[in-house]
Amino acid sequence: MKEKTGVAGSAPPARSTYRHGDLRRALLEAGVELARQGGPEAVVLREATRRAGVVPNAAYRHFASRQALLLGVRAAALAAAATAMETELAAVPPEGEPAERARAAVRAIGAGYLRFALEQTGLFRTAFGAPVDVVDTTGEAKGGASGLNPFELLGAALDQMVAAGVLPPARRPGAEYLAWSAVHGLALLIIDGPLRGAPREQIDALSRQLLAMVEKGL
Repeated sequence: MKEKTGVAGSAPPARSTYRHGDLRRALLEAGVELARQGGPEAVVLREATRRAGVVPNAAYRHFASRQALLLGVRAAALAAAATAMETELAAVPPEGEPAERARAAVRAIGAGYLRFALEQTGLFRTAFGAPVDVVDTTGEAKGGASGLNPFELLGAALDQMVAAGVLPPARRPGAEYLAWSAVHGLALLIIDGPLRGAPREQIDALSRQLLAMVEKGL
C-alpha cells in the first residue's frame, strides 16, 4: 500500500550523514510529534523522514516499514501515559492509613489516565488504539520513571489494595480489566462521545465520581 505523503510544504534540506543513533532518534521524535497532532493514522514514514530532513531511503536502516515506526511511536506514547499516571501518584500524600493510601493510589492511576486522554489525545489514541500487531518485538521502553507501563502501574496499585486489606485476594484476579474498562470507557466518551467539548468542570466532576465508584466497587 502506498503511503500518504503527509503535510504539504517544502522539506527541510536533506542530510546525508547522522551520528550513530541520531537518525533513529530523530525519526522517532518526528513520529511522536505526528502522533501527538493526529493520532496513529498520522504516523507516516515518509513524513517522518521529511521532518527529520533526510531522504526516505535513509530511514529503512532504522525502521523497515511504517508499522515498525508506529510500534516505536506507540511505545513512546505508552511511556508518556505511564509518566502522566506517575505524576498523579506522586501527589498522593505519603502519610495516612495504608487503606486510604491504597485507595488514593487507584484513584490517582485513573485520574492520570483520564487527564492523558484529554490533554494528549493523539498520543492516547496511539498508545491504546493503534492498529499494531499483538506481539511487539521493538524492545522500546513503555514505562515511566518507575519502569512500569500503564497496565503494570494499575496492577501494582491493585496489589497495594490487597496488601492493605481493602481488596479481598479472591477478587484480585482480573481486577485490572474491570477497572480499566470503566475508566477507558469514560475516556472515550470524553474524546469521541457525548462528553466531547463538555466544560472541564463537568468532566472533572464525572471523573472523580467514576473513580470513586471503581475504587469502592472493586
